[in-house]
Amino acid sequence: MNESLGRRLFRSCGAIEFQKAIRENGCSAKVTIAEAETFIYASRSEGPAEARIFRIKNAVPLAALPAISTRKVMDILKDIYPEFVDGINVLHTGLNNMGAIFHPALTLLNSGRIESTSGDFQFYVDGVTPSTARVLEVLDRERVTVASAIGVEARTALDWLRMAYNVQGDDLYDAIQNQTGYYGIKAPKTLKHRYIFEDVPMSLVPIASLAGRYCVSVRGIESIIRLACFVHRTDYWRRGRTLDKLGIEQLSVSELKRYVNVGTRARAMAAV
Repeated sequence: MNESLGRRLFRSCGAIEFQKAIRENGCSAKVTIAEAETFIYASRSEGPAEARIFRIKNAVPLAALPAISTRKVMDILKDIYPEFVDGINVLHTGLNNMGAIFHPALTLLNSGRIESTSGDFQFYVDGVTPSTARVLEVLDRERVTVASAIGVEARTALDWLRMAYNVQGDDLYDAIQNQTGYYGIKAPKTLKHRYIFEDVPMSLVPIASLAGRYCVSVRGIESIIRLACFVHRTDYWRRGRTLDKLGIEQLSVSELKRYVNVGTRARAMAAV
């Protein structure tokens, strides 16, 4: 799998898209698909063969599709990556996607600074101010509400920072500023960056698509998607990972949960 495809399949509903793709392309092998909430490492590439690791996360949830295979995957990986913990199912890993909340909004809200300085500032330390943090908190509440609508008890961004990095704060702004692993991480040098052209269609769009299907208002998330469309002069709604593209747009909540937990997909198969 090439790097671009690997990143595309990451994020919200990525495992569901991957399973649909291999089925439609005639794969007859018995494949176990699993996904993690995020990367274990807070890291950046600093050259053709150089990576800098700022911090290793304490715990990263992982889930297989279906979830009844999660333990098998974790047993294989435990000696190499002991940081992986049971992520319940891929609805949990997909909807506890903090990149969806942090990356696009912070990039767009700091777009003037990124273009005028070529990203010469610390993305989280300088880019997260009290005002931008309040926007992140609105987006985060919407994500958690979408998760609740399909029976997923998602962590807030504040709770996630406590779990992954053991940092504390009275609010999201304080917690991000207290996360020493974010110090030194520079902003994107350009707005033509994966924080928009990957995280919007593959993170925010599927969350908004779930919201539309299960009757949740996500005006904040929709606003960030719309801003990304304006900035990149593209239609991320059309290009994004929507439920109809995943073949699950007709599933009820109980059918969707049964599919991700045990693999039963009768109605979704009929829709493909």
